[in-house]
Formats: sequence, structure tokens, C-alpha cells
Amino acid sequence: MSRIPTPVSIEAAPAASQPLLQGVKQQLGSVPNLFRVVANSPAALEGYLGLFGALGKGALPGDTGERIALAVAEVNGCQYCLSAHTYLGKNLAKLDDAEMIANRKGKSNDAKADAAVRFAVAVVLQRGHIEDADLQAVKAAGYSDAQIVEIVLHVALNTWTNYINEVAKTEIDFPLAAPL
Repeated sequence: MSRIPTPVSIEAAPAASQPLLQGVKQQLGSVPNLFRVVANSPAALEGYLGLFGALGKGALPGDTGERIALAVAEVNGCQYCLSAHTYLGKNLAKLDDAEMIANRKGKSNDAKADAAVRFAVAVVLQRGHIEDADLQAVKAAGYSDAQIVEIVLHVALNTWTNYINEVAKTEIDFPLAAPL
């Protein structure tokens, strides 16, 4: 059971969150528990959706964002996010099981994506205090400065959702994915 109330419906959420949750429902077909927990703060929900939407328009491919989400969730031990991104990785990003396991281990079976995932994990583990070699490796793989900034933002946004879900103990509403 969640330690922060999860509104049972869009109508039960704060009034300012309701149109935002309607947008989530239109986009995803449902409103996952994460969004409903965050809806307790309309400002936080608006900020989250804004950053999430902006990253969707970024230069980094969507499947690489899912790879990073899986790696960050594994490092941070967030079972909600592991479950959600395993589902999204398989059904939206079309990642296969072997790739998602590699992502959760901090790497990728795709050479270019491998550099992004390894860099993301270094950012998490070193709390941003990466080595020059970490940055050189992701650049050598062909990532632009804009994409590197987006990788860091993916790390930050996923870390935030990991932390929210762990603080709240958000009830998992995706097929369960156990930590490795």
C-alpha cells in the first residue's frame, strides 16, 4: 500500500491535476499509479510531464531513453520503475529481453546505445562527478553535446521517479519485474 495517497480516479485528484491526468489517459490509455501519486502536487505533475514531453522531442532516440530508464531503475533499486520500463521497453521501444537485461546490467547489445547506457550509469554512480574518459567515450560513440545533455536529464528524471516511487511505495500496476 502506498505511503502517499494514490487518488483512485482522475476526479479524486486535486482539481489542478485533473486536466493533466486526462492528458496522460489520452496518451497512454490509462493513468499509471506513478502519475496519480505525483498528482497530489499539481506543480510536480506539471513539471514532470513538461520534462517528459520535452525529452520526447529531443535528439536522443526514444529506445535509448528506455534503455537508460532500465539502467537507472536497476542502480537505484526501484521495482516500480523496473516493472514500468520493462513493460514500456518491450511494448513501446520494442527492446528484446536480452537487450533489457543488458540495460539493467548497465550496458547494451547495441554498440552506440552501449556508450549512452554506460555513461548514464557512470553519472548515477558518480553523482555527476564523471571522469573525462566517461565523457570522451560517449562522444567517441557519436553522441552530440545536445544528446549528452539529454542523457543527463534522462538520468535526473528517472532518478526522481525512482525516488518518488520508493518514498511513496507506489503500488506496482505493471507486470512485476524483479531486481537482478
